[in-house]
Amino acid sequence: MSRSIGLAHIIRHDDGTSTGVWGIYTLQSAFQPIFAFKEGKLSVVAFEGLIRPFRDGEPQSPGAFFGTCPAADRLHIEALTRTLHLLNAGACLPQEASVFINFDPSVFTDRSIADKALRDMRLVLHEAGIDPRRIVCEVTEQKSASQEALYDFVEALRANGFRIAVDDYGADESDIHRIKELKPDIVKFDAQWITHLMESGAGFALLTTMVKGFETQGIHTVFEGLEEGWQLELAEKSGASMVQGYVLARPELAPTSFRVFQQPPAGERTVSAAASPTAPSTRSRPMRVFGRKAAP
Repeated sequence: MSRSIGLAHIIRHDDGTSTGVWGIYTLQSAFQPIFAFKEGKLSVVAFEGLIRPFRDGEPQSPGAFFGTCPAADRLHIEALTRTLHLLNAGACLPQEASVFINFDPSVFTDRSIADKALRDMRLVLHEAGIDPRRIVCEVTEQKSASQEALYDFVEALRANGFRIAVDDYGADESDIHRIKELKPDIVKFDAQWITHLMESGAGFALLTTMVKGFETQGIHTVFEGLEEGWQLELAEKSGASMVQGYVLARPELAPTSFRVFQQPPAGERTVSAAASPTAPSTRSRPMRVFGRKAAP
């Protein structure tokens, strides 16, 4: 596996969670719930993994952390953060929920990198006890160094059971191109763009038309960054499949309290259409543990 997820960069804790170490930074996973509308009610169906860097015990902004990382290290840091989220999702999230993981297209410069990333993901998922069908791979807005390598990687992800999401959709030409080329299962609408459209009747009508267009194609939609109740109401009226934002729930560091959203046994639960249809397989043998044990 890549050096970014080797023993020197992952620390396992007694509660089952993991943290990462990169230079002077300690990296932790945070998860934010994603809700689906179901018969006038909201149900938690997924969580997005978010990295939270700390320096000398003090929280740092993710933007500042990534801004200080040399370009040559981005591939390794990408793999490290992805590994942390997957391990922590297996340790502290409801087993029925989908997990959204971000991918930076700029690091996929050739096919060999994409192939290695896929192999590493499958190994980590096996150790975490997570079915690949629970994972939604979010392709962010950064430009890929090799579009062909990115498209091949996305197709390989899909062939291995992963779902694909396009992040930060804002309906400009590049976004429309991403939809056509990647053929995602889910589109996440850019928060600022959503807010702007919701502020006028004409804008909201356009937003509703786009949502219906995606849903007609079998593409689910997520409105993210919602912070006020009126935005949530308009999101439901627009027909959006899912919603995410501070108005509903803030991200929590792992270990989270989100096990309370665990679904009751089959036959007693109502599962949203946006939820992953399968739970992870029962482990048939003990997990192998990544990383070193935290000092007591």
